[in-house]
Amino acid sequence: MVKTFACSFTATNLDARSGISSVVTQLRSLGIPGTRVDEVQIALTEAVNNVVEHAYEGAVPGDVLIRGELYPERLWISIQDAGAPFPEGELPAGKPADVSVATEDLPEGGFGWFLIRELASQVQYERTEGNNNLSLCFEIQVTSPAAKV
Repeated sequence: MVKTFACSFTATNLDARSGISSVVTQLRSLGIPGTRVDEVQIALTEAVNNVVEHAYEGAVPGDVLIRGELYPERLWISIQDAGAPFPEGELPAGKPADVSVATEDLPEGGFGWFLIRELASQVQYERTEGNNNLSLCFEIQVTSPAAKV
């Protein structure tokens, strides 16, 4: 049986924080192990921050819709927004930043897509009908709520 949930919010930092918190609460209530929920939260936060900072950059913030589908062994999270598309319609490669440099030369950003790609087993993107649709798949071992002591 597939369990589903959804939430939507305006693409602002404060509303994004509330929306992500709502998703995390849903994931915990569905019996997903805490460590895996934390990993999903990191990837989701990075993806949603990209929507807030880049998709709606210079525009009035629009809505973000997050949907989740929990299957017995995997979780699909989809993030939809009507902001600007990714350049050339492609997701960033997500290569790890070079950290073998002097401390003062370390990058301050650029880790997000690397983290997303490391934590999710599949990452898919398409632009349809003026919307960005990002789907992240996470392998899951759901624990039975009754098994918790």
